[in-house]
Amino acid sequence: MVTAGGRINACEAGDEGMGDTLDAVDVTRYPLDTPGSEKWAATVRAARAELAADGCCVLRGFLRPERLETLRAEGEALAPHAYYRVERVNAYNIPLDTELPEDHPGRIVLERGNAFVARDLIPVDALVQQLYTEPRFQRFIADCFDLTELHEFTDPLAGLCLNVVAPGMSHPWHFDTNEFTVSMVTQQAESGGVFEYCPNIRSRTTENFPDVNAVLTGDGDHLIRRLELRPGDLQLFQGRFSLHRVSPVGGASQRHTAIFAYTETPGVIGSVERTRQLFGRVLPDHLAAGAIRGDRLLD
Repeated sequence: MVTAGGRINACEAGDEGMGDTLDAVDVTRYPLDTPGSEKWAATVRAARAELAADGCCVLRGFLRPERLETLRAEGEALAPHAYYRVERVNAYNIPLDTELPEDHPGRIVLERGNAFVARDLIPVDALVQQLYTEPRFQRFIADCFDLTELHEFTDPLAGLCLNVVAPGMSHPWHFDTNEFTVSMVTQQAESGGVFEYCPNIRSRTTENFPDVNAVLTGDGDHLIRRLELRPGDLQLFQGRFSLHRVSPVGGASQRHTAIFAYTETPGVIGSVERTRQLFGRVLPDHLAAGAIRGDRLLD
């Protein structure tokens, strides 16, 4: 059911009341309830070490097992409201007719078959929405990324979304708009749907087109790492600099992932082109703001 504001009622997805948002977190392993404690500091140090090593950190079992069914049910209720459209794209999500050199990786055309539920369709009382806006969760994420502060993605559609990959579809190779991404699988695929990434294949100042080309043409397997993500695991990822994808999904079940988009740079909003690709619509905010970025990389 869609309410007057276009949002799904989370209670209809099986949530019987949130209480304190941190009740859903395994605070024994991840002490979000005691900011600044030694255990908090130790957890942050471990996360920073993993991020420094390859731009990715997975906090296994971040949510308590008894909340996983709520997580799954909310995602299942939201998934039918995703914007579904198979499109021809490139790894940079720039227009395919952009004038580029002959050997530029942006000329390689990919098929994007995943779909997104935009933030304005996710209810305020949904577990993922509650986590996304929780100050202690945000402080923990900022500390893990070694940031003095972080900001919710200003984009009214892409700040928080549900990524839906149906059987036979994939989320092709791409870079993220913002510097880093926080995500959580809410439902696994029966087969396939593997997260694959190329750690720090580019930097703020270097695009490294040769290696990107190698991955996109099938000659760069040595650059790819593969990671199994399970529901309730929290993934911290530097997706602005690491080329990544979700491999084709098999079986009968969709793969659902909640994406919590934060940024170090305030005011980040997706480009009009990319927003139309992902959500099938743009809002006045997108038209007015243009694309605010913290670097000069291709999108």
